[in-house]
This record gives sequence, structure tokens and C-alpha cells, in this order.
Amino acid sequence: MTSALRIDLDAFAANLRHIRGEIAPSEHMLVVKDDAYGHGLVPIIQRAWTAGVRWFGAFDVQTGATVRATLGEDARIFVWLAGSDDEIRTAIDLRLDLGVGDRDLLHDVARIAREIAQPARVHLKIDTGLHRNGIRPEEWDAAAADAAALESTGAIGVVGVWSHLAEASDEEDDAASAQFIAAVEASERAGLRPSVRHLTASAAAFARPELRHDLVRIGAFAYGIRPAGGPDEGMLGIRPIATLSAPVIRIDDEGAHVALGALHGLPSTLAGRVVVASPSGPRALLRVDRLESVVERWPEALLGDEVTFYGEGAASATDLAEAFASIGEEIAVRISPLVSREYLGG
Repeated sequence: MTSALRIDLDAFAANLRHIRGEIAPSEHMLVVKDDAYGHGLVPIIQRAWTAGVRWFGAFDVQTGATVRATLGEDARIFVWLAGSDDEIRTAIDLRLDLGVGDRDLLHDVARIAREIAQPARVHLKIDTGLHRNGIRPEEWDAAAADAAALESTGAIGVVGVWSHLAEASDEEDDAASAQFIAAVEASERAGLRPSVRHLTASAAAFARPELRHDLVRIGAFAYGIRPAGGPDEGMLGIRPIATLSAPVIRIDDEGAHVALGALHGLPSTLAGRVVVASPSGPRALLRVDRLESVVERWPEALLGDEVTFYGEGAASATDLAEAFASIGEEIAVRISPLVSREYLGG
């Protein structure tokens, strides 16, 4: 008897359809970092491709390489973490789109592109205030000029301009948007002709249509993970696609011992703060040990009874996260490979 994370690929495809309708005419870049938010990279990208997704936000080069090997040459794959010459070389060789938020990195990319005689596809990043890398506004004109000069040599092609929003307030996002638009205009004055502009992720992409531009990077919402403190899944039109369950392996005076613990990725801070779903309804999560947890016992509890921690018939990942002031993505990405992934539908 083991724990399992059951992923409903049909629900995932339904979320993707809803996202497409919500953000049109902008295009959806599905973010698949951290093993597709813990849901399993390869099954997720295969179903997304079937559902019509053509842009994938891989974050790192290794993930991008897996997406390329799985989906082939037609997929557009965006990575924004390439910390060494070898990673840059691999990204260019695999025709990954590279997010570049540093002038030195821009020149490194061009140098390696010349070495391997293959132009790099570059998205220049402007720092609009989040300070999650990006070229500072006061350096943007010089960086755009550098990029235009490098593009004229054939070493790079600047195909995009992008940034991250802080999503702290509408006022801050408005200021970031103005900075972003100014950067796009400055890049065009420098002679660049980026074909895609992308600024928003899940929450802002739904709430602020005027900020979507050509492409939106949506990860969490695609997996049915709502924002902490924000609208619920029903209001957003999305459905959680994963259900985390485990069997009862022992029953004693403490309660029902369940085969899911901290080493499986269940945060110990949830103990005493949340309820889980048992065959007899909600029960308190009393303790989280290394390899098991203890749940409030219910009448006629039996070995093998299934307890659901989040998902179908239980709380959501974000509900659990809010119990210790975190976000649903943290719950999802913590789930260990020790927990089997089972795929439904598709």
C-alpha cells in the first residue's frame, strides 16, 4: 500500500481550453518548471501539445532539452536560466529561446553562437521593478544598441522583450507596464523588431487583460492551482488536476496512521492546522512524521482506507498552503518522487 498523486489529464486539457479562451488573442506559454509543478513533465507536455499548446516555459536548459526531445522541432521552448557556457551552447544547439537579462550574458550568448555557427534566439528582459534579474532601465538603451549590433552580425536574433510583474498592487503593475512599454519602444528605436512581448503570469494574465501583449506565461492556473488569498477555482474557471492520497497502514489509540510523511513532501507545519478527507468525512491532521502521518480516527476505520490530503473530494493545494502562509505551488512542487504518479484520461 503506497501513496499516490493522481493527475487527471482531461481536467488539465479543460483548463488549457479555458485559458486559451480567457487570454485570446494572446498565446499561452505553458510554464513547466519544477517537473511541471510536480505533476510529471513528460505526460504533461505531451497532453498539452495534443491540446494545442505550442509555447513552453521550461525555466532551465535541462528541462528545455527534455521538452525538445519529447515534442520535436516544432515546439517553441523558452528558458531563462543558463548559467554556464555549456548550458548556453546546449540551448542554442537545441534552438531554445533564451531569456537574457544581463548585458554580459548577451555578449556571452553571441560569442557562443558564433563559435557554433548557429544564431541564438534571444528575449531581452527589462527589470520593471521585481528585481528578479533583468536589465536595469537606465542601462536599457545601451543594451538594446548592443543587441542590435550583435543582431546585425547574425549571431543573435532578438525575437522577444519580456519581464516579470511583482503583482503586489495594481498601481505597481501599472508602473511596471509603463516601464515595459517604454523598453519595447526603445528597442524598436534601436532597430530591433521583437515579434513577441510577454509580461504577465497566471494571476495578472487573468485579471489584467490590457497587460497580456502577445504571449502570457501561465503555469499554476493550468494545473488548477489558484492564488493564495485570491479568487477560488470556480471563479477562475479552472479545476485542480491532482489528488494526493495515501492508505491507512496502522490504527491505534493515536489515530489512523497514513503512509505519507515529511519525506514524501508533506509539510510538517500542516499538523494541527488542516483537515483531510477520510471515508467518513473530514478529519484533523494530527501529526506529520518522516514516513507517515497521523489522522484523527473515524468510526470503523480499516487498514487500506484511503485518506486524501488535497484534490478531488478534499481541500485544494492552496487551501493547505494558506494554513502556513504559503502558496499552492509550494505544496505541489514538494511532492517527492517517492509518491507514485498515476495518470487518468488522456
